Amino acid sequence: MDSKHIKFFEKLLGEENAKFDKAHKIAYCYDATKKRFEPDGVLFPRCEQDVSNILKYCNENKIVIVPRGAGSGFTGGALAASGGVVLSFEKHMNKILEIDMQNMVAVVEPGLINMKLQKAVEEMGLFYPPDPASENYSTIGGNVSENAGGMRAAKYGITKDYVMALRAVLPNGDIIRAGKRTIKDVAGYNIAGILIASEGSLAVITQITLKLIAKPKFKKTAMGVFPSVNAAMNAVYKTMAAGVTPVAMEFLDNLSINAVENKFAKGLPRDAGAILISDVDGSNLDVLDADLDIIKNVFEQNGATEFRIAKDEKESADIWFARRNCSQAITCYGSLKLNEDITVPRSKLPELLERIKEISAKFKVTTPCFGHTGDGNVHTNVMVDRDDPDAVKRGHEAITEIFKVAVELGGTLSGEHGIGISKAPFMNLAFSDEEMNLFRTIKKAFDPNGILNPNKMGL
Repeated sequence: MDSKHIKFFEKLLGEENAKFDKAHKIAYCYDATKKRFEPDGVLFPRCEQDVSNILKYCNENKIVIVPRGAGSGFTGGALAASGGVVLSFEKHMNKILEIDMQNMVAVVEPGLINMKLQKAVEEMGLFYPPDPASENYSTIGGNVSENAGGMRAAKYGITKDYVMALRAVLPNGDIIRAGKRTIKDVAGYNIAGILIASEGSLAVITQITLKLIAKPKFKKTAMGVFPSVNAAMNAVYKTMAAGVTPVAMEFLDNLSINAVENKFAKGLPRDAGAILISDVDGSNLDVLDADLDIIKNVFEQNGATEFRIAKDEKESADIWFARRNCSQAITCYGSLKLNEDITVPRSKLPELLERIKEISAKFKVTTPCFGHTGDGNVHTNVMVDRDDPDAVKRGHEAITEIFKVAVELGGTLSGEHGIGISKAPFMNLAFSDEEMNLFRTIKKAFDPNGILNPNKMGL
């Protein structure tokens, strides 16, 4: 980077907040994809006005900006794949600005860790439901930029369902407000909705107003054991059709179950085709028990050989341990994980999992599956040896086929991880030329010079 640019940033932010040394470039060059792209520098804005000044200067000098939360994304959305400077919010812009009990909203900065918000509002009897697996380290700004989901999405929805308003900075430095604190607002275009899941490609979010709800008084956990994935997938959508909306309906297939047993020995049934883990919550224990009775009946009607209800929080945690740790456990099947998060209508889950099994056999790859089947979101994990070029090639071919099947079944390329650079080559599978042109037109309207996170999402 030209020394005049470095001097400008150091003067604006102070040398402690404008880093161009090798160590910082390396520290901010990767995310959960394990791909590496060194930025030209890393900037730590202290406030919204800093962001505005940075963007205005970068826009005038055609310097690429890559907004970044915790770098926990699985698709490369926060990677400086086209060079430029990383704009990191973890150091300064990471606070809860307000918790409004009367209107049940929270106002936060983008660098705030998800779990810190959850804990803070729960202490006040309120509840922020979106709970991505990375909740202990991912940021709210990153969650909004990727429209993150989580295990509670079956009942409570995903990040977009809780964003009421945003403040953001456009590439030219202009500061805008999108949305209101009100429950109803139909005035003007839904700019907040456009910015959600835009992966920092349209504007830089500087403040987020989030809807909160009352914290449920009670929660119960249950697990069903099934002889096959097909039986479990049928039980998922039939449970919803029976009138129960569980907080979560998570599944592990046989490969995932055995991986967890190999690594942690938690006493899971190794011969099971699949297990379903479900939570129900609410303010009335009788209602929770009635919901569990319905779930049990549906599970058993669809072949469940065992149905267990956790007696206390410890048993609940033990049941959930398998689901929360299966991602790390399945590395026993290969040194390279091609991890995707396709989503289909719940009724298509049985066909989706059957087709994935066929694709795995066709390309001779191992594909453990688990995920949020309560909302149709399946994590497919094609596992290969990274040192075997042929296996890696077959793995990517399998992923392409899996994407095609998901779209064919009326689904989508991503339920919560976003597109970034990893899924960008597949956007043409899910969107027509006309739709992609519309996306490019929107990008051009917000960012005519193309400085904000370019070449993400196939744009």
